[in-house]
Amino acid sequence: MNFIKKIYDGKIEASDNSVHLQFQKFSRGEFQNRALVKVKRSGDKYTINTSSEFANEFAILMAQKLGSKTTNVTGAIVSTSDLKGKVNFKEIKQFQGVKRYILDGPMSGNEITKLMSDFPKCFFALSFTIDENNVLKVKAKAPKSGKPASKNKDGEEEEMITPDFCKLITNDKTIGQSFVVEKSDFKAAEFKHTYVIEQIVIPPQYKNEKDFAIVREKSLRKGKIIREGAIDDQKIKSEMVFEA
Repeated sequence: MNFIKKIYDGKIEASDNSVHLQFQKFSRGEFQNRALVKVKRSGDKYTINTSSEFANEFAILMAQKLGSKTTNVTGAIVSTSDLKGKVNFKEIKQFQGVKRYILDGPMSGNEITKLMSDFPKCFFALSFTIDENNVLKVKAKAPKSGKPASKNKDGEEEEMITPDFCKLITNDKTIGQSFVVEKSDFKAAEFKHTYVIEQIVIPPQYKNEKDFAIVREKSLRKGKIIREGAIDDQKIKSEMVFEA
């Protein structure tokens, strides 16, 4: 289940750190054009294009589906951690302390799952194919901050920004429909989200922590998400409150 649906359903479990990691870098404020999604359904096949926020979620979903089977995995793992001896890589590219481990070789789904469990803070920009109905393609680079949409003379956004960082093709109905929470029977949908962080909540056990980096990492973000878009050309707008 993707993090937007977890928030929509109110199912953020304390043991699930994946939602918290989505908001860990944000301070108080409003952050536009996040978690961009474009979904098309043709018969029982879903084509899902997104911005970078969903890369890790796609990787774990497809890895779990792959299981013990092996496929060729390409792409990159972006991290400040030392992954030497943890994963087979072709080369390492580094810039300002951030490493990109370039991959192009066989891996099983279980190997990917374990690696992601051991290094949850890494960014997994992985591309691989399970079969003709389940294909993941992600740009092999570090994600960038959300960019503003072009505006018309009245200051209004002219159109949705096209999400093109991740592409998932799947016949898994549960995955496909989880991105369109408002309607199960649809042909095409697209969404953008605005994060409104209203409060930084420091857990009691970290109230006296002197290391600001630890406080920032452990603190929860509280606020709302404004969801805007269209389903089969019908515009929608809603808000979700959250704390993660």
